[in-house]
Amino acid sequence: MTITAVSRAAMALFLSLCGGTASAQITARDRYASIIVDARSGNVLSSANADEMRHPASLTKMMTLYMLFEAMRDGRVTLATPIRVSAEAASRPPSKLGVPAGASVSTESAILALVTRSANDIAAAVGEALAGDEDAFARAMTQRARSLGMTRTTFRNASGLPDPEQLTTARDMSLLGRRLIADFPDRYHYFSVTTFAHGSRMIRNHNGMLRDYPGADGIKTGFINASGFNIVTSAQRDGVRLVGAVFGGSSWPQRNDHMAELLDEGFQRLGVRAVPAMAMAAPARVVAGRDPTIGPGPRRLHAARQVAARPGTARIQTVSTAPTSERRATSERRATSERRATSERRATAARMAASTSRAASTSRVTSTNRTDAAPRIRAHARTTPATRTRASNAAAAPARITAPASVRTTRPTGQTRSTEAPAGARSQQVARGGG
Repeated sequence: MTITAVSRAAMALFLSLCGGTASAQITARDRYASIIVDARSGNVLSSANADEMRHPASLTKMMTLYMLFEAMRDGRVTLATPIRVSAEAASRPPSKLGVPAGASVSTESAILALVTRSANDIAAAVGEALAGDEDAFARAMTQRARSLGMTRTTFRNASGLPDPEQLTTARDMSLLGRRLIADFPDRYHYFSVTTFAHGSRMIRNHNGMLRDYPGADGIKTGFINASGFNIVTSAQRDGVRLVGAVFGGSSWPQRNDHMAELLDEGFQRLGVRAVPAMAMAAPARVVAGRDPTIGPGPRRLHAARQVAARPGTARIQTVSTAPTSERRATSERRATSERRATSERRATAARMAASTSRAASTSRVTSTNRTDAAPRIRAHARTTPATRTRASNAAAAPARITAPASVRTTRPTGQTRSTEAPAGARSQQVARGGG
């Protein structure tokens, strides 16, 4: 036996010795309640204070998700439907996703935020999206809960934030857990997500049972001061599924340890073989949910992949949670954008080439004009009386007048002649403001 195996065995023995004490501590609390139910038959395997009124805290979001799944089943909402976060929803205290007021998230991101982050701002936004305002949504939640058989449950908000009138029982919450599994088998997998990528963040599920208890695959945790630490858990072994609810823990480790004890007892009562003390829970499945409105957060995801590649660590499975039609539309938009960018680059290159060609043509024309300047000036000089007069004077005078170099033109005979206007004319131009 290796040192690691010995240490695991010692830890298991220590926990088993301490388990009775932890169980006694939680059951003695005045807010404690629990129930374990066979998910298929509904038979109660154990219970304590199961019908006593308790505050659900964030277990409320199980009902919020039930209402959202129903809206999706009825065709009123799709995974890609944007859910706007109002200023009222954005003002909810933590735990929250922190979406700015006026911004939106996809319905699928809202589901993942409720399951993992237990986001109060997103719960309020879902309520507003489905019923117009959160108060109306809470009334609809209560009505639907009663129709499901949750006869002692009343909701006043979509998140589970403190409200003295927001009440339920352990029995009602275990029933809601069973109905989520039975009514939405194609959506229940969201409750097993342990991590999802939102923007540049990797958001971790609060439910430690998914990582620590063999067979656990959902569903929700909750806490407010008035309730203590609550949890509803579903676990499956050898084809047998149990659903349990525990209320009133003084800490999440105490709550989770007690839930594990109750589930073990329930499986044993149904004849399901016990998991060996040294057996490790299955590696947690990490899902990177890709919200097309936000993006996957590549840096965190890359770092997580590197960690997962190390020996002995859980392998990360990247799953695109966008529907097929939405992924196809996103790919088409990306391809269209790339084609547009390519066309723009080609057009820019063509404009630059045309501009270069025009500049070269202009340069050739200017050179030609300079070459042809002397004949035009000479032709003009032959037809101008003033030029004829200056030419006669130049012939009579022994000295030759040379024009400035900047305006000289060369005659075929080697003589030079100025193209400037007479001095008097230049004075008149300056007086008029000319060049």
